[in-house]
Amino acid sequence: MVIYLDNAATSYPKPTAVASAIQNALEVATSPGRSLHKLARNATLIVQEARQKIAALLGCTEESIVLTYGCTDALNMAIKGILREGDHVVTTALEHNSVLRPLRRLSKQGIIKLSIVDFDEQGYVSASKIANHLTPQTKLIAVTAASNVLGTVQPVAEIAELAQKSKVLLLVDAAQALGTVKLSLEGIDLLACGGHKGLLGPTGTGFLYVATKTKLNCWREGGTGSDSLSALQPEEMPYHLEAGTPNVLGLAGLAAAIDYLLERTVSDIAKHELRLTELLLEGLAKLPKVKVYGNRFDRRIATVSLSVHGYSSEEVAAILDESFQIAVRGGLHCAPLVHQQLGTTEQGLVRVSFGPFNKVDDVEALLAALLEISQC
Repeated sequence: MVIYLDNAATSYPKPTAVASAIQNALEVATSPGRSLHKLARNATLIVQEARQKIAALLGCTEESIVLTYGCTDALNMAIKGILREGDHVVTTALEHNSVLRPLRRLSKQGIIKLSIVDFDEQGYVSASKIANHLTPQTKLIAVTAASNVLGTVQPVAEIAELAQKSKVLLLVDAAQALGTVKLSLEGIDLLACGGHKGLLGPTGTGFLYVATKTKLNCWREGGTGSDSLSALQPEEMPYHLEAGTPNVLGLAGLAAAIDYLLERTVSDIAKHELRLTELLLEGLAKLPKVKVYGNRFDRRIATVSLSVHGYSSEEVAAILDESFQIAVRGGLHCAPLVHQQLGTTEQGLVRVSFGPFNKVDDVEALLAALLEISQC
């Protein structure tokens, strides 16, 4: 049986209710909002329920939740919907390519100017460093809530306060944070998240939170199941940003996953995962040929990146998979600037990430395997 330690990519396994909800939706629902028959009404209720539960998790209105096909989709929606020619954007070297690539394309096309702020030795970006890069043309600050490589939780509240004072919009990538980190929406204009990581839902699901005062141009246009006579996309939120048939099956699973989160509680899951992380870090400190990157204990999620002397990250990941049946991830983790600053572009890093269903035995098995690999 595989020991799965790659939850930062996609959580596994899912709560049992997720599969049941998907199966039920497959049997009772079709396309929402397009027809008046019962199967279509069932689909509409499934979509509404998912939106309601996401809003309840975040503590916001349902109209602020735009359903998307993942975090990448949501981030592109936010970035391309808010930025205009002449705007300036400040982001960080911790960001995922889902933020960096759309921003760099807009910069390369001469539409925006882009500033990228480095992180410190512990893996954090401070609000003061971001403040040093603000200009009168700055329209947007884009930051991750938690690094998908280093596991460090960023000072989002302080950055939000800076953004408010500077009258700059703030976009938060919460892909690695939601589900274990409690985030206040105070001062956040846009927040993107996928459903398949810490929220424990299926792939192909996600959302974009859009604050009431924040106005985005739609970047996807088409059918909405209503107001079909309108020549343009409806202005009413969230339908202004939702076009096409949603992932009804996935959203049914996501709603069930959020039920599990709310019942077990985010704080309980975080406590469990961080206890495993602490045990791992304590064990790794005893392995002289293993190096851990980023802050070891404070302000972090259950994601740890490491290297083993004499091996590339892909080699370690392959050995763990083939010889020990342990699933981790090796490589650059879609965050190239992190590796450039750390000097690990060539070797990459081995990423270990815990989920709510991992156990102490999983930590012990990984430590034993890494000890054996490092001694070869």
